[in-house]
Parts: sequence; C-alpha cells; structure tokens
Amino acid sequence: QVQLVESGGGLVQPGGSLRLSCAASGSIFSRNAMAWYRQAPGKQRELVATITSGGSTNYADSAKGRFTISRDNARNTVYLQMNSLKPEDTAVYFCKMTTFWFVDYWGQGTQVTVSS
Repeated sequence: QVQLVESGGGLVQPGGSLRLSCAASGSIFSRNAMAWYRQAPGKQRELVATITSGGSTNYADSAKGRFTISRDNARNTVYLQMNSLKPEDTAVYFCKMTTFWFVDYWGQGTQVTVSS
C-alpha cells in the first residue's frame, strides 16, 4: 500500500543541474523522515541527504554545498536539487521513507548519469 515513486533522473553534463522528485502515498507523509541514497555500479549504497519531519537536514560530505533536500508536505513529495554535478555523482538514486513507527520503505530508483 505504501509506494514511493522517483522521477527526474537522466543524462546531464558535468556542471549541470538536475532535480529529483519522490512522491509518497499510503502513509502520513508529514510525520515521516525522508532520505536520498545512491548506488553506483560495484559500489555500496550510500546516504546522500536526509530531512526529518521537522525539516532538519543533513548531507553527506560529497553533497554539501551542491545538493539541497526539501519537502512539500501538501504534495507528499521530497526533492533533491543537484547542482554542479560531477561524473562521480553518476548512480541510481533511491528515495527512502521512514515512518513514525520506524519502518523503512524504498522507491525503485532513478538513474542519474553525469557525462560529457
């Protein structure tokens, strides 16, 4: 019943920007913490950014100053604005929702490719 759907991935040149969206359904979105992860081929899945139900944010060192996570509770959507993209940002990006009862739900992922 709970579903997360990511969108906004694609191919972008180094230095470009991309905005990812994750729409959630089947839960009380405003109470839930949200996060973005990414996984490159042959690599471990890594945490990129988090945002709490209160709007507090945290970022991986690789994302600080370039990425911004935000949420729109009226639209049940979390965003990841990615600027100054680098080839090493290439990965599948996953949205995760943690409910008030600490149950995790994952989206299917969206591919981001940064290449010339």
